[in-house]
Amino acid sequence: MVMQEQARRLNTPLRWGRQEKAALATFLAIAAAALVALLIFALTSGAPARADCIKLSFANTLGASEVKACGEKARRACANGAYPGAAEQMRAQCAHAGFAYRPR
Repeated sequence: MVMQEQARRLNTPLRWGRQEKAALATFLAIAAAALVALLIFALTSGAPARADCIKLSFANTLGASEVKACGEKARRACANGAYPGAAEQMRAQCAHAGFAYRPR
């Protein structure tokens, strides 16, 4: 008798009542609101790109080297002719940033 009731219960599909539907709707509404808030935050935050920055990637003895500099540090690197192994790339980056490049 007990096994028959269990078998019937296991074979009967679950029914979504009013509480289950309300809980699912609430969860979906909160998830949608969080997604919209995250999207708005991602689109409105962050600093604008700086125009006075240089970024170089060049071969080095242990692999690739990457140089990033902005503002006064970038101006000094361009004026000193730093990184002579990447002179062409350095010249292009300095010109893009508005600094004069002086090779060594």
